[in-house]
Amino acid sequence: MASKENIAKLASIYAGLVFGIYWIPLRALGDAGFSGAWSPLMLNAFPLTFVCPVLIYRWKTFVPGRLRFHIGGLLAGLAFVLYANSFMYTEVIRSILLFYLMPIWGFLLARFVAGEVITPVRWLSMALGLGGLLIIFGVDVGLPLPRNIGDWMALGSGLVWAVASLMMLTDNEDAINYGLAFFLWGTLGAALMAYIASIHGLAPTPNWSMVAPILPWLIPLAILVVIPAGFAAVYGPTQLNPGVAGLLFMTEISVAAVTAALFADEPFGIRELLGIILISLAGLAEPLFNLIHSRNRKIKNDLHRIH
Repeated sequence: MASKENIAKLASIYAGLVFGIYWIPLRALGDAGFSGAWSPLMLNAFPLTFVCPVLIYRWKTFVPGRLRFHIGGLLAGLAFVLYANSFMYTEVIRSILLFYLMPIWGFLLARFVAGEVITPVRWLSMALGLGGLLIIFGVDVGLPLPRNIGDWMALGSGLVWAVASLMMLTDNEDAINYGLAFFLWGTLGAALMAYIASIHGLAPTPNWSMVAPILPWLIPLAILVVIPAGFAAVYGPTQLNPGVAGLLFMTEISVAAVTAALFADEPFGIRELLGIILISLAGLAEPLFNLIHSRNRKIKNDLHRIH
């Protein structure tokens, strides 16, 4: 079990790192003519295409009598699509900040639904994470409250992901199936959002002849980056408390803040650096505490055997 937890923690950190640059191909798709909600649809549909053979192979274990499983997969896919869409309708930093209030919802859900205790180190992690978020956002601007549709998508995605994470943790389902459900329901949700955005004038329907020029970079991105990160993102919550998984995903904030400053001309200075340090410490607090505790216990056991 311990090894599974360690793998899940590494998977969560990896997913956070990858999705910290996820906004870049989303914006690139927007520049290529797939504006607004059409960009997340493209970046979900192509990975689904390549995991379809696995989905077909596992169909019998994937579909029959699996309502709870599909609700969890639906919520995970919906959370991801809301998050991806938020990048198209608000600033990168605002999307990240509002989504990453999620560990608070995760710890609270785990406490009141699953009965898990919020340990002192988790209180510390939440305090560090919130402190980092507020420093990056800036007290001169105020609390990161939603002010546009992209902000609401980011905040909603964090809430939905926290619920999905708790369902995945308590469902004892195969992580591969959850990964498949993540891409399937995410693509269907993205298609629905693109349709709604199109009919309301938020995202004009693209010219589909523009797909061919983007294939040389979109296909490798889907296979080598998005698919592994998607499966990593759902593996963590199947093994970890939602709050722990959320805190480990916070590596995304550091990557997104730096890349947004470099490529989107968003601010990056002392304030952002201090915030990133606090957020990184928030994500590392519990794993480091557990590592130190395990080593101390091993040393004590070794000394006991020697004497």
